[in-house]
Parts: sequence; structure tokens; C-alpha cells
Amino acid sequence: MSRSCELTGKAVQSGNNVSHANNKTRRRFLPNLCNVTLISDALGQRYRLRISANALRTVEHRGGLDAFLAKAKDAELSMRARLLKRQIAKKLDENKAA
Repeated sequence: MSRSCELTGKAVQSGNNVSHANNKTRRRFLPNLCNVTLISDALGQRYRLRISANALRTVEHRGGLDAFLAKAKDAELSMRARLLKRQIAKKLDENKAA
């Protein structure tokens, strides 16, 4: 499993450790990933996702998983999240038509 957020696409970055003597050695900056269970209001189900702490704050700010996925770009979502986004959109369209 790659170290990347399923909702924002935030992944590992690389950089340098710089010592007091200005020696540079390579290092990795890892995202703060959390295993969380989010509830989809439209589908009425719970989904386990591996997302960054920043993404979790954004999901809460936007009003839940459904609202977050509605605004999110497909390019930064994982395959699971894209599938979930399509399912939610389909369910909301069915509810609108009825």
C-alpha cells in the first residue's frame, strides 16, 4: 500500500536534512495518514479510508464525505474514492428524479 491520501492525493515528498555544519543528507517527508471510517449519507454505509489528518479536517469542514467528494477533482482521488464518488452521484440523481 502506497503512502498517499486516498482523498487528497497527498504523498511522500523528499528533501534534505541540513545539519548545523550545512551537511545535506536526503530524507523523506511522510504524510500524516490515519485509518478512519467515514459515513456516506447518500448511500447509508460506512467506508474505511486511509486519509491524511488535513483531509479529515477538510471533510468535516465541507460537511461530510458526500460533500467533499462532490467538490473533489478526480485526478487527486484514489480508484476507490472515484468509484465511491460515482456511486454517490448516481444515488443522488436517482433521489432527485424520484
